[in-house]
Amino acid sequence: MNIDTRIKFRHLLCFLEVARRGSLAKAADKLTISQPALSKTLKELESLLSATLFERSKRGAALTEAGVAFMRYAGPSVQALREGVNSLRSGIHEPVTVRLGVLSTVESLLVPEVICRLHARHPSLVVSVATGPSACLLSQLRLGELDLVVGRMTDSPQILGLSFEHFYSESMTLVVRAGHPLLAEGDRRATLDDFPLVLPLAGTTIRQFADSLFVQHGIQPPRQRLETLSLTLSRRYVVSSDAVWIAPFDAVCQDLHSGELMELELGMREPGGSVGLCSNPALPLTLEAQWCVDVLREVGHAYREGDYS
Repeated sequence: MNIDTRIKFRHLLCFLEVARRGSLAKAADKLTISQPALSKTLKELESLLSATLFERSKRGAALTEAGVAFMRYAGPSVQALREGVNSLRSGIHEPVTVRLGVLSTVESLLVPEVICRLHARHPSLVVSVATGPSACLLSQLRLGELDLVVGRMTDSPQILGLSFEHFYSESMTLVVRAGHPLLAEGDRRATLDDFPLVLPLAGTTIRQFADSLFVQHGIQPPRQRLETLSLTLSRRYVVSSDAVWIAPFDAVCQDLHSGELMELELGMREPGGSVGLCSNPALPLTLEAQWCVDVLREVGHAYREGDYS
């Protein structure tokens, strides 16, 4: 079937902005147009497609099944067009780029090793890394704004409709600075709530695993907490204070080997979540994205074999 030439770029922009924000009012504000104008544009698109793309209610606008299907193609198409226009406007040959979404669980060891190998093999490759919560990165992947997402994300609802490839399992662990008072305590569970706690942001996939670890040990998290996905902030705060950090093992294994951080032994460890690679099956991988996939599989295999533990 031929594409209806009455479908314009503005139709796609409005559709994607409402899908991203779940609200006509917020999307209209972002696009700097009136809400009635945005609503009219969406109705035009739905009429041209002969499909209802959103379920509208007082809570906002939610994608219908048809809307989800259309977004798989509309997002990558708009992103590809933007890149094509930018390349012509620059007037110069741009290095090829892979856009990688990176969750905090893998930004300490796995991803730096992947980038080192990629740059050794492909000198003109630009690796553009976006960080943040899994929901945000997976949404960008679905819209074609990222090529791949790497990390621990299988429990995120946003992964539905995307492809996931498992690399290895990684557990959470409790760590403190060397010389911490808890290292000399007999019953650490009884005194753990006397110290500040560092843990992932509420609502993130990795936070669910952190909460699970405390439930398993019957520990009530203290009221004084630092909630962040920043590994740099977490590490420096824990090293310079008496805080306890519930961290992905990958994020702290080098500090444990150096002795700067120490692991609190509670008798058992959270069983571990699946770390892997997520891609958008509606968007064919570019050559540079395939290079990244190949190297990720290499390094993921090395992790699975214990070469980086």
